[in-house]
Amino acid sequence: MALKCGIVGLPNVGKSTLFNALTSAKALAANYPFATKDPNVGMITVPDTRLDKLADLVDPQKVQPTTIEIVDIAGLIKGASKGEGLGNQFLGNIREVDAIVHVVRCFEDTNVVHVDGSVDPVRDKDIIDTELLLKDMETVEKRMEKIKKQAKSGKKEDQKLVAVGEQILAHLEGENPARTLELEAEGADLLKEMYLLTNKPILYVCNVDEESVHDGNEHTKRFKEAVANENAEVILISAGIEADIAELESKEERMEFLEDMGLSEPGVNKLIQACYKLLNLITYFTAGEKEVRAWTIRDGWKAPQAAGVIHTDFEKGFIRAEVIKYADYVALGSESAVKEAGKMGVEGKEYVVIDGDVMHFRFNV
Repeated sequence: MALKCGIVGLPNVGKSTLFNALTSAKALAANYPFATKDPNVGMITVPDTRLDKLADLVDPQKVQPTTIEIVDIAGLIKGASKGEGLGNQFLGNIREVDAIVHVVRCFEDTNVVHVDGSVDPVRDKDIIDTELLLKDMETVEKRMEKIKKQAKSGKKEDQKLVAVGEQILAHLEGENPARTLELEAEGADLLKEMYLLTNKPILYVCNVDEESVHDGNEHTKRFKEAVANENAEVILISAGIEADIAELESKEERMEFLEDMGLSEPGVNKLIQACYKLLNLITYFTAGEKEVRAWTIRDGWKAPQAAGVIHTDFEKGFIRAEVIKYADYVALGSESAVKEAGKMGVEGKEYVVIDGDVMHFRFNV
């Protein structure tokens, strides 16, 4: 599953530094607006201790984690919805991602220029929100013109859609993101079809200084209060710390550095796991001598859909899935021990895969 998270924010909030730490790809992290004119794309590994544990038990030839695509989108500025700066390009890039990681600056540093002269994460967030809302209103208005033309034929369905469209527009005009609007099935379908920027799930990342990485600061406190009604997660990360960690060669060095900082894991791990959750994703595993591998699927998928991620033939010719619960695999130590204990489940087409399932598919094409 090729799923993308896009990192957005005003210029100079730490997006590219964070992207570099996430991907260890070296995007240009320069101290001036528009350092990253083209979106940088990187594949990031989803950290999962369960994969490591299974690999220890099976000792395979190869271990393959699952990944998410991350896109570093150039800094948005006031007026982007009208094409200011590189507005149209930025908004187009945002439209192509599945979820938004919005980075706000919550640190003071006289060496890093702020595009608006002072540090105020709530104002910064509002600037980007306004640009996305203005673009969404334009999208809805264009769509409404078409729907209203259709509704002239007198079809009840079309007239209903006009009412829904007006409801969506009023919601946006009230400065509310589309994702906070609750609609019945038909309306929800129309909303989905519009591909609105503010309908994408969002994660806020407060980029803080080293001292604030545990408990935050006045900026993060104000910011959390401002987004309290948005049903969005907020995490604290110090892009500076993450950049330092990314430069360390060995796992031992990284662990030692984290310990010195009083952290249990890198902030990028928190960020990746939060992106995973944001996209409503879960992981299942396949485990054999050749390979132990993590696979990404949507939460709620049934066994044949999950099998299709490996190969479309697995879904077409699905017969059954042999399923071992992760906890049973670890407790008993091997597939054969699980079988002997009668703990392997044999599931059919209606089985809903659970996060952590270790699976083997039988199929016939």
